[in-house]
Amino acid sequence: MDIAKTANRHAAWQMLTKVPKITLYFWIIKILTTALGEATSDYMVHKFNPYFAVALGFAVFVIALYIQFQKKRYIPWVYWLAVAMVAIFGTMAADVIHIQLKVPYAASTAFFAVVLLIIFSRWYKSEGTLSIHSVYTRRREVFYWLAVLATFAMGTAAGDLAAYTFNLGFFSAGIMFGIIFFIPAVAYWLFKLNPIFSFWFAYVMTRPFGASFADWFGKAKSTGALGYGDGKVALVLTVLVVILVAFLSVSGVDTYQTPQSS
Repeated sequence: MDIAKTANRHAAWQMLTKVPKITLYFWIIKILTTALGEATSDYMVHKFNPYFAVALGFAVFVIALYIQFQKKRYIPWVYWLAVAMVAIFGTMAADVIHIQLKVPYAASTAFFAVVLLIIFSRWYKSEGTLSIHSVYTRRREVFYWLAVLATFAMGTAAGDLAAYTFNLGFFSAGIMFGIIFFIPAVAYWLFKLNPIFSFWFAYVMTRPFGASFADWFGKAKSTGALGYGDGKVALVLTVLVVILVAFLSVSGVDTYQTPQSS
C-alpha cells in the first residue's frame, strides 16, 4: 500500500509539472523551434529596424513567459509559444552581443556556457535536482526557463562560431551538431549515461543543429546556402510547429495523465 501511495504521490506531482513528457515529438518540435527562432530573428532584424525588432521580440517573449507562468499545468500551445519566443529572443540577444558589441563568437559562446553552468549550479544547490520532471514549483520553473534561455543563446553563438569562425559553412555545421546531438542518446542506451546530463547535453545541441539548417535553407546562395529566404523558411517552420502542437493538444500524448487511486 505504501508503494502504491508513493507511486500515486509521484504521479500527482507529475500532473503539476509545467513541462511536457520527453517524447519523440518533444525533440522534433524543439529542433523546429530552434530553426524557427533563427530564421524569424534574422528576417525581423533585416526586414525592419533592428532596434524595433529586438524590442518587439523582447515584448512578445515577456508576454509568452507571463502566460506560461500563469498556468497551473502544462498546456501544449502555451509552453511551445514560450519556447518559440525564447528561441527568437535568445537568438537576437546572442546576435546583439556579437554584432553591436563586437564580441567574438568564441567569447560569447564561452560567456553563455559559464552563465548556463552558474544557473545549473544554483538550481541544483537550491532544489537538489536538475530534472525537468520535477518542475512543479515556481522556483524550479524560474530556474528551468533561465536555463532554457541560456541554452538558446549559447547554442546560437556556438552555431555561428562553427559556421563563420571555423568556416564549416551552414550544412557542414548542421551535420556536425546533428551527430553531437545523438551522442548522449547513444551513450544513454549503451552505457547508461546519467539521464539528466544526457537530456541537457542534447537540449543544448538542438539549438545549433536546428539553426544551422535554418541558415542553410534561408541564407543567400553566395554563402553556400540554398537561398530560399529567411521569411519563407520561418513561415514553413511556423506551419509545421503549429500542426504538431495542435496534434499534441488534441492527442495529449505528451501530457501526464491523472493518477488512478488504488
